[in-house]
Amino acid sequence: MLRKFIFLLLFVPMAGWAQFNTDRLVMIGRSALYYEDYVLSIQYFNQAISAKPYLFEPWYYRAVAKYYLDDYVGAEGDCTEAITRNPYVVGIYELRGLCRIQQKNFTDAIADYNQALRYDPESMNLWHNRTLCRIEQKDYEHAMNDLDTMAVRWSKNAKVYAMKAQVLLLQKDTTQSIVALEKSLELDAYNGYTWAQRSMISLSRNEWKESEEFLNKAIHLLPKDAGLYINRALARFNQNNLRGAMADYDLALDFEPNNFLGHYNRGLLRAQVGDDNRAITDFDFVLRLEPDNLMALYNRALLLENTGNPRAAIRDYSKVIEQYPNFWTGLQQRASCYRKLGMTKQAEMDEFRILKAQIDKRFGKQPRLSKKQMRKRSDEDIEKYNQLAVADEEEMHNEYQTDYRGRVQNRKVGMDYMPMYILSTENYQSAVKHYVAYDRFVDQLNSTMKGSRKLYVICNQTTLSETGTRRYFARLDSLSTMIDKSKNTQEALNLLLQRAIAYSVIQNFESAIEDLSTYLQEYPHSVVAYWQRAVCQSRLNDFYASQGTDIQLKTANVLSDLTAAIKMDESAYLYYNRGNVYVKRHDYAHAIEDYTKAISLDGNLAEAYYNRGLAYIANKQHTEGINDLSKAGELGLYTAYSIIKRQRK
Repeated sequence: MLRKFIFLLLFVPMAGWAQFNTDRLVMIGRSALYYEDYVLSIQYFNQAISAKPYLFEPWYYRAVAKYYLDDYVGAEGDCTEAITRNPYVVGIYELRGLCRIQQKNFTDAIADYNQALRYDPESMNLWHNRTLCRIEQKDYEHAMNDLDTMAVRWSKNAKVYAMKAQVLLLQKDTTQSIVALEKSLELDAYNGYTWAQRSMISLSRNEWKESEEFLNKAIHLLPKDAGLYINRALARFNQNNLRGAMADYDLALDFEPNNFLGHYNRGLLRAQVGDDNRAITDFDFVLRLEPDNLMALYNRALLLENTGNPRAAIRDYSKVIEQYPNFWTGLQQRASCYRKLGMTKQAEMDEFRILKAQIDKRFGKQPRLSKKQMRKRSDEDIEKYNQLAVADEEEMHNEYQTDYRGRVQNRKVGMDYMPMYILSTENYQSAVKHYVAYDRFVDQLNSTMKGSRKLYVICNQTTLSETGTRRYFARLDSLSTMIDKSKNTQEALNLLLQRAIAYSVIQNFESAIEDLSTYLQEYPHSVVAYWQRAVCQSRLNDFYASQGTDIQLKTANVLSDLTAAIKMDESAYLYYNRGNVYVKRHDYAHAIEDYTKAISLDGNLAEAYYNRGLAYIANKQHTEGINDLSKAGELGLYTAYSIIKRQRK
């Protein structure tokens, strides 16, 4: 009786303690943030703010979550609240500055960076971003002053000179801009944007061969940037390399199918080489993007006439002539179409207008595609219909420096491996990989725990919506109440396990571990409890490691739990999970051994092939690694193919 009383006491204070321990709420929210579950993290920070609205941290971290959800207005508001509570944290000013940049509010962003630099004058990121804001405002004088200071403090940083080159170029000083770019490339020859910037100067000077060489280097470093291919096509076209230019437009449109300049210029090139039908297809696409683009309309009209569709050509010519009634070439072309259709009266009216203006004999002939002449995209001079279009202003690539830039997983160390299999009441459905994980102990548990939610074995945890998150919080409250009112130990334990799984779903791993530890005190032979506790601890370890905490002892606990579970259940998922632990310890030999055992137990476990492939590669066994990744791709993990491609290069 005493044992039962002590056991039940373990449940009673837990819900209340978790409810009011704000530090715990913030920590769980930050863990959810780390795993990119932004909606869930906001729910935790909301609770922390409700409990202790005077703390700055929940406001700040909620701002981070909103920033990742592209809610820049909401993030800025939360940053302001955080600054009100603690005006001395540099990171808050930096984040608010980024939010304001996203809203094109560069003046206030500069004010934030000014304040942040008062507290941290040696932060290059802050200097860098403030300078870019000044460039956006065309305040080149202050931008150059900042860059001069940065060049003294960080003389070996290539980005400083690249930015200086950008400002000099905007001030039309191409000579000094080239000097700055060459200095930048001397310090870092592997920045594709710097090579692209250098190519722009050569393009502006009509130095076609030189610009192509620079663009080759930029494309080698940035192979998926459509704009680089479009610029190289321009350089190649002006060197009479039509085949090369066409290939570049094709590549650009592979990477960016809706690129206006790519379709427009490729249409002109196709018309030049007599590929009229495919040229019409390009101009059709352009006109879907911009229905009133008269240049495209006129070019399509010429092509429609050439391909024997004079009625459609007249339709397009008429729209152009309506806007440009004195466009004599267009009138002559339309008159020609009228005559082909036997519409003599309409043809004579157009010809009379031309005669009245004493039109030159050259009109009526379609000029060749003009070389060494380009028009700005916004130039609406219809006489330039046969010139390649270029962007009005080549956009500089302004890359703001911040820890918030990009996706969160890009900052995780060792997270390229597929994650562990975990138990959840939320099933994960992959659009391409149809694999249902089955474990006999989980199946037994589902059959014995009547009335509870079904447990699934999943690898990719589903991100909950806001409604789903609230549903789980309500479920946790309900389970805690039921535990408190339970009449016997067995009933309480079943509810406790359900609550542990629910805590896992909403990424409250500490509370899940506490419940599972209590459960194991009564059921020390529960495979499921050891399994779930190991995965929860592992995920918690990943978060702690990202904060700089030593996790060696905690990792040993994960290994211990998985080994204990494996002794009771020869499960492919348990071996796979333990392999993941070894990988994090860089013990690739043991990891490969465990993945191999998992594959022997379940030959369809794609994640085991995938992770073993990565472990082989890390262990310098590239052939074996590529073979495993190929098998993983065959089983539905198509991301394996991009790794194979990278490895073969």
